[in-house]
Amino acid sequence: MTSNELYIAKGAAANAQYVVDIDPKRAGWTHSSLRIVELEPGGTHTFTAGDSEWIVLPLQGGCTVQTEGEEFQLLGRESVFAGVSDFAYVPRDARALIASGAGGRFALAGAKCERQLPARYGPAPEVPEERRGSGTCTRHVRNFASADAFDCDKLIAVEVITPGGNWSSYPQHKHDEHRPGEEVELEEVYYFEIDGANGFGYQRVSPSRVGGSDVLAEVRSGDVVLVPDGWHGPSIAQPGHDMYYLNVMAGPGETREWRICFHPDQTEGYR
Repeated sequence: MTSNELYIAKGAAANAQYVVDIDPKRAGWTHSSLRIVELEPGGTHTFTAGDSEWIVLPLQGGCTVQTEGEEFQLLGRESVFAGVSDFAYVPRDARALIASGAGGRFALAGAKCERQLPARYGPAPEVPEERRGSGTCTRHVRNFASADAFDCDKLIAVEVITPGGNWSSYPQHKHDEHRPGEEVELEEVYYFEIDGANGFGYQRVSPSRVGGSDVLAEVRSGDVVLVPDGWHGPSIAQPGHDMYYLNVMAGPGETREWRICFHPDQTEGYR
C-alpha cells in the first residue's frame, strides 16, 4: 500500500454512522477493525458484531452497552487525557446497543475471530498501567486489552499517552513475520488525539522489506495510520501537546500474543 493509503486524515474514513470506519476490506488486510461513533445527548447506536469481537471504549463521555441479555454501565471519562476508562466486550455474532444520555465519542475496537466468548465488563481500576521508556522517550501505556490483561480470541488493544516533546514507539519495532517465540504477525491501527487546539505530532513507518510500508505523516486529532507491515515508530508529540493513540491489533496466528522485534540499529544505549 502507498503512504496515501496508510495515512488516513480525519474525515476520510467517515460515513453516515461513524466518524472513523476502518474494516479489513478498507485496510487491505484480514483481521483488525476500528470504528469511532459520536452520539448526541440521548443518542443511540446499534451494531451487529458479525464475524468479529468488539470492545466498546469511551473516548469522551459515558454510555450503556446492552448485548447478549446484559447491560453494562460505562462511566467513561471527560477525555482520553483524563485517565483510564471502563469498557465492554461484545462477542462475535452478537447485537449491541450503545446509548448515551449526555452524549460522547466511543471507539469500537474489533478483530475477526473464531470463538464466541461471553459479553463482559472491564472495570477501569483493573486496567494495568505502566511507564515505558525513560527521559524523552517516556510514555504511559494503558493495557486495557493487552494479551495478558483481558481475555479475547484475537483482539489486542492498548492506549498510549506520549507527553509533549517526547518520542514513543521507539526503538522502532515490527511484528510482520511469523517466527515462533520471537515475533507474531499482527495488523495494527493507530488512532490519534492531540491535547490542545491545533496540536500535532508525527508518525513514522519504514520498510522492513523491499516495497514495504513507508509513511512519514503529520497527525492531528482524529487521524489514523495503518501498519500492515514495517518498522513503526517513532511517534513524536509536539512540545506542549500530549499525544494519545489507540492501538488495535490482530492477526492470523493460532495464539494471541504480542511478540515484537526491535530495530537492530536503534537499541544500543537505549535500555
